[in-house]
Amino acid sequence: MDLRPHHLLCTQGYSGKGYSSEFVENMNHITQKLRDREPVKVRLTCSTDDLCAKCPNMLGTDLCSTNDKVKRFDRKVMEYFHLEEKEYIYQELVEKIREKMTPQMLSDICDGCSWYPVSACREKILGEKWKAEG
Repeated sequence: MDLRPHHLLCTQGYSGKGYSSEFVENMNHITQKLRDREPVKVRLTCSTDDLCAKCPNMLGTDLCSTNDKVKRFDRKVMEYFHLEEKEYIYQELVEKIREKMTPQMLSDICDGCSWYPVSACREKILGEKWKAEG
């Protein structure tokens, strides 16, 4: 499965909302698989991935209507967590992210995301760290 670096965060905070019914159906399918106990291999890519495939903002391969923003999200995730465009085990990656993520890092990465204020990202990714901040 191909996954953008910032989608490592989106798949954790996702709570059933989306851009369109087709997008939500695809997101439900992918997040269900990723949240399973079975290890899932993902290939990080700073380009169009399996979630982008059904997004109405996708204009073409590696082209989103908010391209500068999504590229910035990807770059920040790659930098903060020292990731590369290669294959990983999803569950191991999200555990690493949860351990190292701070409220400030999450706010910085997700600055400008329209879903961040209404998502479960802070709760799901930061857990007790977020509750301590709030």
